[in-house]
Order: sequence, then structure tokens, then C-alpha cells
Amino acid sequence: MAAPLAGQAGAVLRDLSLRSARLRGGFPAVRLTPRRWLNLQEYQSKKLMADHGVTVQRFFVADSANDALEAAQRLKAKEIVLKAQILAGGRGKGIFNSGLKGGVHLTKDPKIVEQLAKQMIGYNLSTKQTPKDGVTVKKVMVAEALNISRETYFAILMDRACNGPVMVGSPQGGVDIEEVAVTSPELIFKEEIDIFAGIKDHQALQMAKNLGFKGPLQQQAADQIKKLYNLFLKIDATQVEVNPFGETPEGQVVCFDAKINFDDNAEFRQKEIFAMDDKSENEPIENEAAKYDLKYIGLDGNIACFVNGAGLAMATCDIISLNGGKPANFLDLGGGVKEAQVYQAFKLLTADPKVEAILVNIFGGIVNCAIIANGITKACRELELKVPLVVRLEGTNVHEAQRILNESGLPIMSANDLEDAAKKAVASVAKK
Repeated sequence: MAAPLAGQAGAVLRDLSLRSARLRGGFPAVRLTPRRWLNLQEYQSKKLMADHGVTVQRFFVADSANDALEAAQRLKAKEIVLKAQILAGGRGKGIFNSGLKGGVHLTKDPKIVEQLAKQMIGYNLSTKQTPKDGVTVKKVMVAEALNISRETYFAILMDRACNGPVMVGSPQGGVDIEEVAVTSPELIFKEEIDIFAGIKDHQALQMAKNLGFKGPLQQQAADQIKKLYNLFLKIDATQVEVNPFGETPEGQVVCFDAKINFDDNAEFRQKEIFAMDDKSENEPIENEAAKYDLKYIGLDGNIACFVNGAGLAMATCDIISLNGGKPANFLDLGGGVKEAQVYQAFKLLTADPKVEAILVNIFGGIVNCAIIANGITKACRELELKVPLVVRLEGTNVHEAQRILNESGLPIMSANDLEDAAKKAVASVAKK
């Protein structure tokens, strides 16, 4: 039976669906650039849902004003919603450099759709989540506008604590679910699903009931929940979040907006989906890093962080901030590291004009510290490194790694622990 487990549900949401927000909260002095995970535009997510029997609004995609006009005419809808397609949130309150205000517009006239599309396509849209100059809009979604009589929230997430998928829902949708968990915890419901047995009819019905659907809408909502779960499994998702999961005055349950996250490890069997990855809004350095299986997230500081593992990266950024510095990025090597990757990592970091020092923080479990050390010394020599370099290594083959660094004759500052490394990195920048 589903129960209002606000604390657990909130933790699941914070851990999985709001990772980038969690990062931003970690370092209030810096701002993250676009994410490194698979990015799908709204229309791509909705097509995936529609292909799996999930009810979404009828829509077309256009990359020119003329195509937008034709799409609006083909819809034959009472009212049309035109939505700029970018990956950032806050589109409705955004501003285009064409002067147009808002990336989401409602109209009943197809000709207005054409006029609006002319001011959207090819122009930059700035929102609270984009870089200062905004993001260029290349496509718009022309969709049937439906009235929403009630909004709810529904998500399916992979939860480590449960060793499998969980459903999280609230009858209060269309708003930030994190706020609901804090202000109205009794309105958050969580239901664990046995991944081997699959979702049961009574589980879907109970969640539909908890979301406040009544009468025939309750069964309809339960059917949609089961279809969303089937989608979740089939596409190897780690999250399918629908907000709002709403009902119309005509008695239809519709997924009005959705966010889907994917398991990167499933790329080998989800090739069609990963081929849709929209990298056009990424920083060029992010795309370059991906070529060498490096994970890069840019920040606004001047101390580059070179680590293995996202958790270690966040801890490194935090401790730099605590010691008065500002991280310029974090660059995650991952597990199967080769010397060539270390070289390419240094090449990327030194190409950033903001970087005034580099902090290497490696914990060698499956990573061999000696490989890291060899890569570091090669990069320093061949790239003629001109910024201070602080290195903290710990774990597998660390003594051999320290010998390689000590005998290199290079001006590398070794650190005893992370605290020592952060202090030395911050001090090296302060001396300039």
C-alpha cells in the first residue's frame, strides 16, 4: 500500500531528479553550465511517450516560421500552444534577443503562430537556467492546447535504498515537488515496485487514488501509470517525471510535460535513443571531453578540479570553496583510466583561460595511481604547463606514483590529504 512517506520520497527526489540543483546548492558562489547526461528536447520525450501508448497532446515540430504555420493549420485545434525547444527550464518567463518575451505562447490563430515563430527560431532565448547570452532556438513545438482542470505530480525513479524502482506522486502538481515535500509532506506518496514482478494493478490504482483521480478517471490514470512504467523499463530510464500529470474538463488524463533521464550504461542497447542526444547546447569543451570518455562540468571559478568519481568531484569543489577558492570545473576521469586520457584532460583544462591552478585529487581503487602519475608528467612536459599544479593521490600503487612525481623534476606540489591540497591550490592562486 502506498503511504505518505515524505522524508523518503523527498530524499529520492533530491538524490535522483534534482542532481544539478543539488550541485548548485553545494557551491553558491558558482554557476553550473549545461549537464553532461543524455539530453532530449521536450518533443523527443513526448514522442517516446506517445510511441508507448502514453497520452500526450497532439503536436508537430517546426524549424521555420512557414513550417510552424503549416503545423498549426494541420492541427485544426481550438487553441494552439507554441513552445521554444531548448533544454533549459523557465522558458515561459524567458526573453529572446529578438525582443519577444516568453518562450511559450497561446493563440487561436495559426497566422499568429507564424509571426511568433519568426521571433523565436534563430534567436537566443535567455531564462534563469541558461547562460547569460541565452541559447539559440532551432526548433519550436506546435501543439494542441488543452485546458487542465486539475494538476498532479507523478514520477518513477530508480532508488538505491529500495534496490529498484519506486513511484512517487502527489495530488499537488504543476509546482516544484521539493517545495511540496517541505510544506505539505502529507501530500507526497511513495510506492516501491518489485522489478521482477512488475507493477501490479492494485499499485497503479492506489497511486491514482492517492493522486486524487475519481470515478472513471481513476482507472484511466492507473492505465497511464502502467504504461509509463512499461516505458521506464523498456528505454532503460533512471527517471520518468511527469509534471503536470493532469486531467482535462473533457475527462481525459494527459501527461502534459515530462522529463526523462536514462542509464548511460544502457547506451549499447538504446542506440536510437542515444543518437537523439542534443549536444548543440553544450559547451564545446563538454563535447570534446566526451570524445575521450571524460565527464566535464564547467563552473565559474579559477581552480580546475581533476578527479575520479562525481562524489569526489563535488567534495573537492566544496573544500576548495570552504578554503576561500572557486572551482573552475570538475573533470571526472571515471574508472578505466589510460595515460592518454590524463593527457587529454590536462589539454582541456589548460585551454580554459579562466584556469589559474589545477588540483588533481585521485583516489585509486580501480584506478592505478601510477598511470595517473605518468600521464601527469607527460602532460606537464608536452603542454609546457604554466599554472601551479597540486596533486593528491591515494590508493592503488600510490607509492610508485609518488616516486614518479618526485623524480620527474617538475614543479608539482604534492599534498598529504584533500584539505592540504585545497589549501595549497587556493594559496597558489592568491600569490598571483
